[in-house]
Amino acid sequence: MKNIKISAKNLNSYYGKVQALFNVSFDIYANKITALIGPSGCGKSTFLRTLNRMNDLIDSYRITGDIEIDGVNIYKNKIDVVSLRRNVGMVFQKSNPFPKSIYENVAYGPRINGVKNRKILDEIVEDSLIKAALWDEVKDRLNEMATGLSGGQQQRVCIARALAVNPEIILMDEPASALDPISTSKIEELIFNLKENITIVIVTHNLQQAARVSDYCAFFYNGVLIEYDNTRKIFTNPAMQETQNYVTGKFG
Repeated sequence: MKNIKISAKNLNSYYGKVQALFNVSFDIYANKITALIGPSGCGKSTFLRTLNRMNDLIDSYRITGDIEIDGVNIYKNKIDVVSLRRNVGMVFQKSNPFPKSIYENVAYGPRINGVKNRKILDEIVEDSLIKAALWDEVKDRLNEMATGLSGGQQQRVCIARALAVNPEIILMDEPASALDPISTSKIEELIFNLKENITIVIVTHNLQQAARVSDYCAFFYNGVLIEYDNTRKIFTNPAMQETQNYVTGKFG
């Protein structure tokens, strides 16, 4: 039996009077990679950001319906949003390391969560950089500025930073769209390896990437979830004509 990690139920979202998502309902499974696909402006990133309440930072934003993580509705009043975002990490399209050393970027989350012991911090930094497939490249440069790394390395620092607080879920919004093919390949391999312990939801415009890395695909169009199924079926035998048209390049 598949273990449901995240459940969206009748989700509608609005920016002011403009509706961005329409009655979206589906389950995201634990320790799987779920790709959100669809043309620009279709609601993928809006949906992704509902999962850690990042859209709350926009004054005009509101939702109806429910998002549950491990059966808990994350939009009920008593939810600690800081704790939620610690458990649901996020990696953005543009790598955004802090203007600090590589070490301090990765140690930042544990520090603000109260870890003071240098030996424990050292272990967390090393473990997180190993998981982010970056340790061997930077282990002798930990005191150098993270902003001086290549784009692909910076993105992996951001992934290590997210991993350092031991999240159960990581959201990725086009994490490789600004990277060269070699860096993209490393990020994809990393994503695939992380799912053993982490549930990953990734927004991507790159259909080949979705086909390569994901277990499940959700196809959004004009704010509506058109189809959700295992990735192989979405790409080889979709149920909906709109999905067929999109994955075969007839629009997008």
